[in-house]
Amino acid sequence: MCFKNEKLEIQKILGFIRKACQEFNLIEDGDRIAVGVSGGKDSLVLLAGLSEMRIFFEKKYQLHAITLDPRFGGEDGDFTPVARLCEKLGIPFTLLRTNIAEIVFDIRKEKNPCSLCAKLRRGALHDAAKAADCNKIALGHNNDDVIETFIMNLFKEGRIGCFSPKSYLSRKDLTLIRPLVFAPEQKVLGCCMRNGFEVVKSPCPADKSTERQRVKEFLAEKEQEDSGFKQRIFGALRRNGADKWGFR
Repeated sequence: MCFKNEKLEIQKILGFIRKACQEFNLIEDGDRIAVGVSGGKDSLVLLAGLSEMRIFFEKKYQLHAITLDPRFGGEDGDFTPVARLCEKLGIPFTLLRTNIAEIVFDIRKEKNPCSLCAKLRRGALHDAAKAADCNKIALGHNNDDVIETFIMNLFKEGRIGCFSPKSYLSRKDLTLIRPLVFAPEQKVLGCCMRNGFEVVKSPCPADKSTERQRVKEFLAEKEQEDSGFKQRIFGALRRNGADKWGFR
């Protein structure tokens, strides 16, 4: 699919995606990739980018979009914008309703809900990907997410590391890939806005009050004081080579 007036903007994102795919060998011929689509800017841009890249990328692959509805407040979420985008792109779409929000907030009453929520969502996504006969799952973590996770691990756990750009899950026989890891959040946001993607707002009660949000604000302040601060951190992670982040 061609994005007409927005073609230049999507091409910038395609450059980041292709670079990640080549540096970390994320996509191989014949891959069936389940794209986790929350409805947020990152996952929508990832889905559109991977769809567009099929036109020229040297490896041939198929896509299947999967959305998990945690059902916050016990109500079904409205993901019709995601369904519309998938229809426009010609990508199969699966919407899975879950009781994750009820487990996390009502039954377990978690004081720090993000960890358990993420664990339950991962499990549900992995199962849905297998049910769709996919061998890989693409997640929409951007470059800022990488840096934030690195800082959180350093400050909170006293270790140098981050999630990997590519991980094999032997128990599920699935490979997780993160094609947006070179794309800065502002570039992703710009692409989302200029292409008119309809973002599904998260009604999560913990949204914007998490440890990650505090780290995001800290990094934004440091970047304003010292331009290039975040990219130096990212460079340090790559030079260290922890968690498969080393250079080829």
